Amino acid sequence: MPAKTKFEIKLGPATREAFGRALVELGRENKDVVVCDADLSKSTMTVYFAKEFPDRFVSLGIAEANMTAIGAGLALAGKIPFVSSFSAFAMNKGFEQLRVCAAYPHVNLKVVGTHSGISIGEDGPSQMSIEEIGLACSLPGFVVIAPADEAATKALVKAAAAHVGPVFIRTGRPKAAIVYGADQKFEIGKAIQVSDGDDVTIIANGLLVAQALLAADTLESEGISVRVIDMHTAKPLDREAIARAAAETKAIVVAEEHLVDGGLGVRVAQVVAETRPCPMEFVGIQNTYAESGTPDELLDKYGLVARDVAAAVRKVMSRKS
Repeated sequence: MPAKTKFEIKLGPATREAFGRALVELGRENKDVVVCDADLSKSTMTVYFAKEFPDRFVSLGIAEANMTAIGAGLALAGKIPFVSSFSAFAMNKGFEQLRVCAAYPHVNLKVVGTHSGISIGEDGPSQMSIEEIGLACSLPGFVVIAPADEAATKALVKAAAAHVGPVFIRTGRPKAAIVYGADQKFEIGKAIQVSDGDDVTIIANGLLVAQALLAADTLESEGISVRVIDMHTAKPLDREAIARAAAETKAIVVAEEHLVDGGLGVRVAQVVAETRPCPMEFVGIQNTYAESGTPDELLDKYGLVARDVAAAVRKVMSRKS
């Protein structure tokens, strides 16, 4: 196998920015794409769509539950509605409507949460969404996506529009490290192996994909061969990729900017238990809310950087038989 090229952090746009740009492209391609926002369009970046297609954009004020129900109604009327707010508001305030108006009738609603995780930074815990992957995955019939960078977000927003059924997409506020080239192909439910390795697998999504790649470089220098998988779709999971990783590397670390309770790690562990049990470790937010601070300070304090991913790999390797 040829020597790996070390991963270098090069920042691209925030995934919320990529979402806003992708919406405009979708609007130009399909007149049935409509957008609803809850008085946060300049932050969610739906403002780009609103400027170009004002007749297909509705601002509903600070009323996420109402926005979700209206979006579901637009889906039943044959439109392809995207409803957007901060993840904390879109999911928590609109959960009953997501359940009754979107999941139960399986309508073609697309829900995009921005400012997800603790990397929202100084806005503080009331606006940090650390539960929404678990909540979204609990809704029958929902597809749940957490893209890593600009290219992933644009491609997966378009894939969500083409998918028939309800979708939740998690995007973030800070600039995201560039993981993919613009020509990378994405498919809902199909993970991407972004780094080869034989000794251990790191499965990550969102901002933690870049941190996993940085950790892999550190570990390679220690003689540990690391496979990194971007599990951008939390539901449906790529069960084949997980089972293959468990069988071939016999150790898995899951890394996510989310509570370890109910997040990607729990879902991956279920597949591992059902297919090929192996030692696992979990990098995520540990049974706590965060506090106000800069994104970098918070990710470091709550154990969501490459150093923490590498430590989890060393720990799981010590348990590997």
